[in-house]
This record gives sequence, C-alpha cells and structure tokens, in this order.
Amino acid sequence: MSSAVRTRWLRLLTRLAISGISLAVFVMHIASSPRFEIIDRIENYLYDVRVRLTMPDTIDDRVVIIDIDEASQAELGQWPWPRDTLAEIVDRLFDDYGVRVLGFDVLFAEAEETAAERLLATLQTDELAEIPGVSERLAQIRAGIDSNIRFAEALIARDVVTGFVFKDSLLPNEPVSTGVLPPPLFAAADLQDIDVPFIEARGFAGSLQDLQLNAIGGGFFDSPLIDSDGVFRRAPLVQRYAGDVYSSLALAVAQIAMGSPPVGLVFADDGADARRGIDLEYLTLGETRIPVNEHVAVFIPFRGHQGSFRFISAKDVLAGTAPGDLLEGRIALLGASAAGLLDLRSTPVGQRYIGVEAHANLIAGLLDGDIRQHPSYAAGIELTLLFLIALLTSLLLPRLSPPGALAFVVALPVVILLSNLWMWNSLHLVIPVASLLCCALFATLLQINYGFFVESRNKRHLSRVFGQYIPPSLVEEMDESGEEASLEGEARDLSVLFSDVRGFTTLSENLDARELTQLMNEFLTPITGVIQRHRGTIDKYMGDAVMAFWGAPLPDGQHADHAVTAGLDMIRAVRDVSATFIAKGWPPIAVGVGVSSGEMNVGNMGSEFRIAYTVMGDIVNLGSRLEGLTKQYGVDMIVSEGTAGRIDGFLLREIDLVRVKGKNEPVAIFEPLGRIDELGDDVRQAVEDFSSSITAYREQRWDDAEKILHALKDRDDALLYTVYLNRIAQFRTSPPIREWDGVFEHKTK
Repeated sequence: MSSAVRTRWLRLLTRLAISGISLAVFVMHIASSPRFEIIDRIENYLYDVRVRLTMPDTIDDRVVIIDIDEASQAELGQWPWPRDTLAEIVDRLFDDYGVRVLGFDVLFAEAEETAAERLLATLQTDELAEIPGVSERLAQIRAGIDSNIRFAEALIARDVVTGFVFKDSLLPNEPVSTGVLPPPLFAAADLQDIDVPFIEARGFAGSLQDLQLNAIGGGFFDSPLIDSDGVFRRAPLVQRYAGDVYSSLALAVAQIAMGSPPVGLVFADDGADARRGIDLEYLTLGETRIPVNEHVAVFIPFRGHQGSFRFISAKDVLAGTAPGDLLEGRIALLGASAAGLLDLRSTPVGQRYIGVEAHANLIAGLLDGDIRQHPSYAAGIELTLLFLIALLTSLLLPRLSPPGALAFVVALPVVILLSNLWMWNSLHLVIPVASLLCCALFATLLQINYGFFVESRNKRHLSRVFGQYIPPSLVEEMDESGEEASLEGEARDLSVLFSDVRGFTTLSENLDARELTQLMNEFLTPITGVIQRHRGTIDKYMGDAVMAFWGAPLPDGQHADHAVTAGLDMIRAVRDVSATFIAKGWPPIAVGVGVSSGEMNVGNMGSEFRIAYTVMGDIVNLGSRLEGLTKQYGVDMIVSEGTAGRIDGFLLREIDLVRVKGKNEPVAIFEPLGRIDELGDDVRQAVEDFSSSITAYREQRWDDAEKILHALKDRDDALLYTVYLNRIAQFRTSPPIREWDGVFEHKTK
C-alpha cells in the first residue's frame, strides 16, 4: 500500500472516529447516562415552536368555560360562593341552557356551614332543645336549609363531573386524604397482567361524599408532569392510587360527552403474558384511539393562544343573560380566570395561561382523536437519524469544496427541521429534533476543525517546501492579506537575477561526490537565505547557478532595489563562505551576478506533465548575459540600464555600452558598488574618474582616456581598466569608423 493510500485511509478512519465520538455523546443522552439538560431545554423550545407554527388558532365552540372571573366575584362575592348559589348555577346550565356535560375545575373538599346553620346547631345544644318535639323540629329545619344538601341534590341525574386533586407528596402533618374519590376507571383487580408505570399518587383531596355520590363521575385536575423548565406540555390521562387507576377531569368529561364508551389500553404485543408500559400504544375511548406514552400521558393539543374557547361569566349564567346558543348541547367547564385564584400555568402558547382552558384543549383533542404521538420507537428513529448524520459528516462533508461545505452545513439543519416538521404535521409524530441538530452542529464543527488542522499542517508542509523558492514572509503576507496571488501568465514589470560560480568546472574536478554535494549545500544555503530575506522568489537552481526574480507572485514596487541589494549581499555572503572553504582545505569561490529589470512574462509555464512558475522574455535573457559579462570585465555584478533607472541611493559605475549576443539594440551596463552613504570619498572619486575616461574613450580621445585609466590602475589593478587600455591600444592600430557610437559588441555570452 502506497504512502498516499495509507494517508487517505488514515484520514477517513480519523473522520469516522470523530463522527463516532459525536454519535456516542448523543447516544448517551438518549440512554440518559447522562442526560444533558441543555439538549432537553433546546428540545422543549423547539417543541413549543412547532406547536405555535402548526396550531389552527381558531375558536372551538364545543367546549365553553363558565368563568369565575373578577366581575362575577364583584357581584356574587369572593370565592368560594355559597353552595345554594352553585346549585342555582347548575340548575340554570342544565334546565335553562341545556348543556351536555358540566365539569368542575374546582374542589369541594369541605362542607359549607351558613350562619343560620350555626345558630340552629347552637339551639340544639341549648336548654330549649329539652322541650319535647323542639329538638326534632330544629333538626328538620336545619336539614331544609343545608346548602350542601341543596348543591348535592342539584347534581342528581345530571352529567356532572367533579374535580379532585391527587398529591404526589405529603407534608409531615398533612392528612393522606380528605373527601372521597369517584369510582376508579380500572380497579386493581383488572390490572393483574398489566405492567405499566402509571403515575403514582400518595394522597388526595376529594369532593364531599354527598356531592361525589350524586355526580356521574369525577376526575383529577392536578398537573404532575410539569417539565423541568416549568412549562405545562403534557398531561396524564390517568393516575394510580392504592392500586386503582382514576381518570383525569378531561378524560372523564370527554368519555361522558361521547356517550360513556368503554375505556381500554392497547399494547403493541397484546398477546404477551405481561403487557408492559414500553409496549403501550393507545388508550381507547370506544372506537377512538388516543396515542399515549408509557405513563398513559399525552401532549396537550393546544389549538391556539388564550381565548381559543368561549368564556362566559358565571354571573351571566346565574342572571339568565348568557347567550343560549353558545351553551346548548355544549360541554361546560366551571373554572377560574380571576387573578386572585392563581389558576395560571406556563404553556407553549402563553406564560400565563388559564388552567381550565388547558383542560378544554385536552377535551377537544380527545373528542377528535387529534393527539400527537411520541411512539416507543421514537428513540429508534432518533438513533437511525443520528447514525445517518454521522456518516454524512464524515464521508460527504470532506469531499465538498468550501462553498459546497458551507451549503452542506446550512442545508443539513434545514433538512432535519423540515423532515421533523413533516413527521409532526403529516404523521402526528413527536420525534426529538434537538439531539439531531446538536449532533449535526457538533459533528460538523469537529470535522471542520479537523479539516482545518490537516489543511494547516499541509500548509505548513507546503510552506516549508515552497519556502525554498518563495520567502515564508511572502507566503504569510499573502495569507494574512487575503490577496489572490495569480499564477496565470501575465506581463509584469519585474527584476531578474542570475548568479554563477566562477570556475566551477575546475573546482568540481578536485572534489569527490560527497564533498561536492556538501560544498554546494553550504554555498547555496546562504545564497538562498539572502534572496529570501530580500523578498525574492527562487526560480531555479542550475547546478552552481541560481536564478531568482522580484515582483511576483506579490507585486513589489521596489523590486529593482531589492534585487540589487540582494546581489550585493550575495557577493559578501560568498566571500564569507569562501573563507570557510579555505579553512577546510577547499578551493576558494567567487560569483558573478547579473540583474536586469523591465517587462517580462511571469506565470505557470510548462507541459501537461510538469509546470513551473517562472519568468521569460528578452529582459530575462539580458540578465543571463549580464552575469556572463562579469567575468570579461572583472567585476562581481552588472546591472542593466533598466535596473539602474529603477533604483535610488546606489553608487553606480557605468561600465560599457554593449550589444550582447541575441540583441540588436545597445545597452548601457553598470556596476553597483554599494549604497552611496556607505562608501568613502576615494571610491566616489574613482567612479568619477572612470566616467571621465569613458567619455574620452567614446570621443576617441585616446590619450586622455589612457592617462586617466593608467592613474586608476596605479591605485587599483582592476581588470576593468586593463580591458579598456587593451581596446584603446587596438583602436590605435585599427581605428573605428568615423560614426562609431562607442558600442562594443560581444559575440559570446
């Protein structure tokens, strides 16, 4: 297996492992080991959003709320009202308005005792009661004015459902129970083969015995399933107490409104010996199936914001002024909206939602069978989708381009939300979505970070590799600036430099291969360092020769300055290296440098098999020719007139006006001696004197030119002076033509 294949497999396995870690985290959440509260909070929020997005937000006329509102309290007195007043309200609702069912979302746990009843009780214990027949008569009178009896008689033969409260905990001195319970929905004996984790109550506060006996049924209206954020989203349809199972107020009212059909439980594996809560699918009301969870609880189907049901003031019912068409044949719930009674709850559709209206929503949902289901296989769907997300983020995401990856990161949550909303709306399924979104976010972040790590590592590797050609500072500058460094072919004003070791062929013949390799490395390393320090790009190494250019890939307005400075520093660096070579017993070395500036072509050039980022053109060829001329003039560095015109602050000595091989037009060439402010007066004077000799030479004043050149040669026996003295000697015997322009034509490089 090749290294590239191993690398690809290693990266694939790493990405699979990253997604596997993401998957494992959320599998632990599903298994509640541990369960992450933040995900539950997000899930609750998204549940509320789905409720608000899909609720019809219309008024349901089937259920009417008889409201114990502030106006009724102002007219009838503070709650609780006298029982005979309540009895009259019940009579009005059934006799005058013809309601179908009446449910009490209030508790009548204590008997009422009026002032008249207390007086009669006192008289029964007084001496007056010892008179024959008086005690019996007082008892008859007391029974006739007992408002509890009056209220209880108002419930006889009417479809009235009382309310009671189950207690999930008890205070130290709190009684376990008060009042009585209605008949259970399922007796303990009927649940022998059922293993369902019903919500268990530890006590209750029920209605007075006479009231409960005369009512057709009863149901609890407490809310034991408040979520951790304090929001009322689910409600149990039943609770178990002392082995028996009792209906909620909503279930009891809906059952009577539907004609008291039988209630049953449907399990996925109904033939099993012990039917378990995990297999529980539905509670049935006759032919209507209500999807429930293992606790026989349902999501409350809120149909809209507060006011989705008609509220009729209790005082209007008592006065007979309530609209009859809104009550006849309807389900009526007696409950309170008055702020002082504190029957307010936080729900998905409102923070201060009236409790009795929550029961109305549930009753309407039970009548319609319109309850969303959180099935037992929801965890399986969740796990399958989590696994699919893990695969997509590990296998698909790395293959995408940056725009494609961005589209994927945006599209994945959108697809998750839309598919979940489809299951919610069309299939009436409540499938968790927060874990899927969090997993998608977590996995994509990890994958992107891993990709960034790999890219950064590759970038560092490439920087090290290409740093041999392009200065790392330029790479960093391009990266930080965000500029696109074009590698396409283009014409640009640049400077090119050529350097070559003098006498390399002879030098290499005296060294073995190992020594020659070591010598070249020790020579090229400082040369490369100088070029990169001055923002140059290495074009290529050609044995002992180096080619570099300035002004690409990043533009450089001072490319000529940088190239000339680099050339001077290279010459100094080679002198230092040469001293080291001599100490090792190696021969000394020297280099010639040529620099040319002007417009040239730069970019990726080559074949379909191999390309190189390089420069081409006449200006490039001129630079190579200038490097070759350094040997003939005995100077270390020559620059073209194009370079000389682009630099400032250097002391330049004009060497010649030449026509190099391959070019027809003459070119002035110069030797840069260094920065003007770094050179002494003697050097500047020598440059002026040589310039005077060149002027005399071109004007064919041979005697004047020779005189200056001999004076210069006495101070510095440079080859350059000898070259001109030899030319003058030749021109004395073979004078140039009268129209001679002073150009010297070189036939070789």
